[in-house]
Amino acid sequence: MEGSVSFDPAGEQDWVGAVANRPMTTGDKLWADRDSRAELQLGSATIRLSQNTGISFLNLDDRSAQVQLSSGAVNVRVRRLDRDEAFEIDTPNLAFSIYQPGSYRVEASEDGSYTVVTIREGDGEATGNGQTYRVHAGQRATFNGSESLNADVEQIGEPDQFDNWAYNRDHRHENSRSAQYVSNDMVGYDDLDDNGDWRDEGDYGHVWFPHVEVGWAPYRQGHWAWIDPWGYTWVDDAPWGYAPFHYGRWVSVGGRWGWIAGPREVHAVYAPALVVFVGGGGGFGGNVGWFPLGPREVFVPSYHVSREYVNRVNISNTTVNNTTITNVYNTTIVNKTTNITNVTYVNRNVQGAVTAVPQRTFAGAQPVARAAVKVNAQAIASAPVTRRVEVNPTREAVLGAKAATANRVTAPPPAVANRQVIAKQAPPPPPAPFAARQQAMAAHPGQPLPKRELASLRPPATAAAAAAHPAVKVAPPGRPAEPTTGHPNNQPANQPNAGRPGQPAPGAPANQPNAARPGQPAPGAPANPPGNRPGNQPAPNERPGATQPNNRPEANRPEPNRPGAQPNNRPEPNQPNNRPQPNQPNNRPENNRPEPNRPPAAQPNNRPEPNQPNNRPENNRPEPNRPPAAQPNNRPENNRPEPNRPPGAQPNRPEPNRNEPPQRQQTPPQSERPQQHTAPPPAAEKPAPPPRREPSKPETPQERKKREEQQKPPGA
Repeated sequence: MEGSVSFDPAGEQDWVGAVANRPMTTGDKLWADRDSRAELQLGSATIRLSQNTGISFLNLDDRSAQVQLSSGAVNVRVRRLDRDEAFEIDTPNLAFSIYQPGSYRVEASEDGSYTVVTIREGDGEATGNGQTYRVHAGQRATFNGSESLNADVEQIGEPDQFDNWAYNRDHRHENSRSAQYVSNDMVGYDDLDDNGDWRDEGDYGHVWFPHVEVGWAPYRQGHWAWIDPWGYTWVDDAPWGYAPFHYGRWVSVGGRWGWIAGPREVHAVYAPALVVFVGGGGGFGGNVGWFPLGPREVFVPSYHVSREYVNRVNISNTTVNNTTITNVYNTTIVNKTTNITNVTYVNRNVQGAVTAVPQRTFAGAQPVARAAVKVNAQAIASAPVTRRVEVNPTREAVLGAKAATANRVTAPPPAVANRQVIAKQAPPPPPAPFAARQQAMAAHPGQPLPKRELASLRPPATAAAAAAHPAVKVAPPGRPAEPTTGHPNNQPANQPNAGRPGQPAPGAPANQPNAARPGQPAPGAPANPPGNRPGNQPAPNERPGATQPNNRPEANRPEPNRPGAQPNNRPEPNQPNNRPQPNQPNNRPENNRPEPNRPPAAQPNNRPEPNQPNNRPENNRPEPNRPPAAQPNNRPENNRPEPNRPPGAQPNRPEPNRNEPPQRQQTPPQSERPQQHTAPPPAAEKPAPPPRREPSKPETPQERKKREEQQKPPGA
């Protein structure tokens, strides 16, 4: 985490300060505030949050990750995606499904009106309101609308600060030295590189030894949190404190603690805490104690599990054989004829291995090291060992170590927190609040409720999916649709990274990642920059319905007090929802009629360019009644408009990536520009002289008639 990151646990309504290394589950929410970032690892993927970004997990298990993105930007790196796995990001106007491993960026606007999907590697599909759009590597797609989903696709631009930060984090992970010793699906192994050393230790194989102070012991610097469906879960304080406490085993070698990761070739399986509890009930002097499991020792979960899970979680975390695991499962969990008291644990007798705290500290997510009590070897030897602590958690255990900060931290705006999103797959109903679960746990203290009982505590489902999960609207089945190409209305044509949700504007200082908050202009930019307003709205300096003499087609020049030509005021046939509006002067039908005596062909170097100092308005005035004969190079082949000509073939146009309307008015060549004076109105202009005819040919009646028609004033 960087900056101010807030957390709201599943089923609750209180935002607290987020804590590193806390496992997350279905229903958990996260908010990265201004100048803040956060990273979450899922083993096979990594999700990174930019500033002013809020997400929650609509569903999260071994086979699916469904993320709700209400506002802001996330960068997702998927390293592995099996056929039966689903990865979906749901925004206010679409659901984006990731189909291949790769690098993805999804941005939801602050007002929820549009979503931007950028794919540097991979492939995916956007679904919304009966339409689907496929997005491929190298593309940046902007999706506008909620009632109908309109897509505009362009090539991706240069990476910004958030992209570079994500790339550096990926590079760190992919080049981790620890990757050669652990499973690729293990969460947090890249944090081990700078905080310890790997050594070969005989029968144990590769062992990692952390850089810690004398007297340190595993599972002591941190706290216990209550997280369903696992129950009590260890959350370590160390920056490297995730992988060694949810995978593998600990061993004492020569008085120094070392961690064994487990078989590298086996898929890593998460466990809430790989420990054995001492005096889990009212004994042990009213305290709760524990010590880490050692090599080849079986972890017996306190939550409801299957035999397959017990087998996988143990094989992936130690070198214990299948026969031992099966025997322990049958006798301890199924038949309950024996318990783990009958097992001899190697670390139970290691000096300093057992940590003990009062029950209130354990059940209230309080710091363990500060409240730890001394216990002698005789008390440890006589106390029973158990797989669970028979003490019910408090609400503070759900909120975590920063429960005291509830409702006193930054949180997403209510409009963002309560915003509905579009989903392709219907997620499960939201979890029940802890108050409802706490009462049901009274019969079996300290034991998490089974899934069926948890489901019964949720709000009753109705026929409407929205009633089961009011924050989600399931999209109807979609039909493939073709996106347009070019620049979306809400992005400047030549600034692919401008106005991105959660990102600074181009040119903003590197140490100010909040220079451009979602939906807000960058510092120093106009309050409503033309590139970021919808295409159907008038420019800031235009009064709807007012007469704008300089906006007539024959003028076609930027006003002196405006920042430049307003590209979004021109009708663009390939832009969705960009129909001419009656209040926009440039979009009136009469302004789109070509003048009969003007050459329609584009003349190179004569288009107005607002950023050129010599492009003064008076230099762009055409001569509407100049006869065709006075226009050099006015050959017929030059008069054909080419609306579909590729951008690279249009010389010196100010907007190379924009498709121009076929009837756009053109300006005359620079050599034909009039002097700097105001042209008289058409009614007062003198008719142009007749064209010269060849002296060697007599004038025919048809030529004479044509000459007389040309001498008539316009409108006659």
